[in-house]
Amino acid sequence: MKNLSLLFIVILFLFNVELSSAQVGINTTNPLELVHVAGANANVRVEGLSNVSPTEYNLNNLGVGATTRVYANAAGDLVLGAASDNVNLLIDSENYLDDRETPKNEIIQKGYGSGYNSAGIVIAPDAIFTLTTNAILEVNYSVTWSVYDENSLDKKRLDDRRARIIHTGLYFMTNPDDPSDPLGGDPVVLDADGNVINGKQWCIDPNPGNCNLYAGLIGLSGQFYKNSNPEVGEHQYFQTTGTDYVKLPPGTYIALFAARFQVKSTIGYGSAKMWLGTGKDELQIRAYLYD
Repeated sequence: MKNLSLLFIVILFLFNVELSSAQVGINTTNPLELVHVAGANANVRVEGLSNVSPTEYNLNNLGVGATTRVYANAAGDLVLGAASDNVNLLIDSENYLDDRETPKNEIIQKGYGSGYNSAGIVIAPDAIFTLTTNAILEVNYSVTWSVYDENSLDKKRLDDRRARIIHTGLYFMTNPDDPSDPLGGDPVVLDADGNVINGKQWCIDPNPGNCNLYAGLIGLSGQFYKNSNPEVGEHQYFQTTGTDYVKLPPGTYIALFAARFQVKSTIGYGSAKMWLGTGKDELQIRAYLYD
């Protein structure tokens, strides 16, 4: 018994543990939290979470298929999470839009104000995903587009020297009834915290004029286009990229594309048209799940 008491005193001396008002201090006599580890180079080791060597590490600690180092689960325990716990790659699609120029991916420029078409386009059959808990979505995309004179039957290249703006972005519908119908669900306007996504609603109504359909847009990106030579002016395979984050609550979603082709005025000039996804496109959506 005497030896055990002496050993306990030695341990207290070596680690300088101080109990004060139910607080534990390690290397300090004045703990400021329930557990306080002091020292500029102080560390805490939990061997069950270790990544020791290529043959001994916990596979979830940035090993094969790893997702994260350490996070707190619902019980407050510090654990290493598997992909099903906190990170999922929801969509990883190459060339996700149809390369053909069809009415589904056509956007006709009509002028300024609300005088333009916005396009809502289904990205791919696997663009539907379900979140079982709150998640932060990371979205990365690259989308191609082509432009022509709207009034020409032979897809004449624009040559009116008027500067145009091309905007692209992504939005979500929840509870989609039919993946082939871009507007077959409820547009998502608010994020998981009840805030308007990116602070402003975007018109996704495919009909020009008064807008009756809005959604929150993420990954908003844009470019200018101007051309004066009908023979050599570029008109195909331009590319726009976008990256963004958004919080979404549990639910079933489908990701869609929105775009706008705009010029200050088309008075005295022919309107123009644009197609999305006429070349190689890429899309990734990753979910970081949290309680």
